[in-house]
Amino acid sequence: MLKTLIGRELLDNLMTFRFAAVALITLLLVVVNTVVLVQDYEQRLESYNDAVKMHHQDLHNSKTYSTAYVIVDRAPNPLSIFNVGLDKRLGNLIGIYHGFMPTLWDAQMHGTDNPFIAFFSSIDIVFVFEVILSLMGLIFAYDAIAGERERGTLRLVLAQPIGRGQILLAKYISAMACLLVPLILSLLFALLFLTRSIPLSTADFFRIAGIVLTSFAYLSLFYLIGLLISVATRRTGTALMLAMFVWGFLILVYPNLIRVTVNPGGDIQARVKTAHNQIQQIIDEYERERQKFLENEGIAGEMSEFSKALGFYHQADVNPVTLTTYIENMSVLSEIRPDFEKYVPVAKRYYNFVEPLATRTVEKAWRVRKQALDEIYVQQATTDRILLKLSPVGIYDAATQAWAGTNLSGLRDFFEAARRYRKITIDYLYAKDAFSSREWFVADKGAVDWRTLPAFTFQRSDVRTNAKRALPDLFLLLIANLALFMGIVLIFMRSEV
Repeated sequence: MLKTLIGRELLDNLMTFRFAAVALITLLLVVVNTVVLVQDYEQRLESYNDAVKMHHQDLHNSKTYSTAYVIVDRAPNPLSIFNVGLDKRLGNLIGIYHGFMPTLWDAQMHGTDNPFIAFFSSIDIVFVFEVILSLMGLIFAYDAIAGERERGTLRLVLAQPIGRGQILLAKYISAMACLLVPLILSLLFALLFLTRSIPLSTADFFRIAGIVLTSFAYLSLFYLIGLLISVATRRTGTALMLAMFVWGFLILVYPNLIRVTVNPGGDIQARVKTAHNQIQQIIDEYERERQKFLENEGIAGEMSEFSKALGFYHQADVNPVTLTTYIENMSVLSEIRPDFEKYVPVAKRYYNFVEPLATRTVEKAWRVRKQALDEIYVQQATTDRILLKLSPVGIYDAATQAWAGTNLSGLRDFFEAARRYRKITIDYLYAKDAFSSREWFVADKGAVDWRTLPAFTFQRSDVRTNAKRALPDLFLLLIANLALFMGIVLIFMRSEV
């Protein structure tokens, strides 16, 4: 009997105008959007490749160790086509220097120069599913029970030896089968365009499978919300109005309301001032040790003969707003006058002392800065995410970002790799005795050979990590599906026909 009910419901749904509308609209939007997104990705990839070449050339043009400022670039994520997340909103290039700690707050951007593509590429495939499929799920469900109750056919069906649970199950299976057709079909066309232009790994296909599974759970949840409304009301007009209100609130109102109203807790200015004062104390300690060394060497004072001879330049500063700590101590000389050669041994001792000191100072300041920025910005983002998960849209967006690797954790992986690379470059400088070498501050003996510097490499997190980050949100969607279905069954069992 269940098979017969499913066949009947499936045929009824397939013959409706709304099924044709869902299939056409979803397919059209996804395919057209995929074409735009692929073009945007190709332009971003081209911009990334050009930046890598330029930064590589800039490094090799650096004639002294002190003037080398290595810039590392983050490649665009091909799965940002499904959910762009933070992939285009946060910086994708950062400098590596021993006197500076690379963080996502200090990163800069390179990307597409086409404003038309940049505008339309903000609408990714997941956004289309969030809006269109959720609406279609409610439209398929709002009259599933209320319509038959209003027409009187529900009473005739229940006169047969059919359980109410079987009726609900048949309606759910048939409707989801119909809704999965435009979902799968549009994704197949999207993959067709995607794979023709962008090479995807086996791991990427597993990530896409995770996005598809999450999309199914999201679509199912909205259908069940519509079915709950249909079971709880007796008229299709009322059910449709309630369904549209719920859709508008969950999709349009609630997410934007959370983003507007939720602000970081506490006094931000006071927290920034406290952290700034702590970092300034670290900087002051650095300056005291530096001055003590200069005094011991008898070369104290910015206007000393030592400073004049070597074009001495020094800067140690912290930005009071971003708390960025930057310590620079560079002298860019093409040659040294013969009468100033006597200062070279002193300069070697100075740089061999002050540059490692600057490195340690920046790392101390970074720990203070990280704690402050996490309290101000990361906790706010975490709070936003938690509150957004009261809506299916927030859960779905978080899960698909985790699968694609475009969430905050995915981008933090890049900056963790940048900090590890900073450690590698510092170790490289120590191995070369760069701080105590003549080549640190003057290039009169020939330019530095950078070919032996280890290259920066960054690999996106593996599928297991993506799954570990996405599964909690996917389970939330599945649990919500189960709870809704059980609630629908209980209400339908007790309702009058």
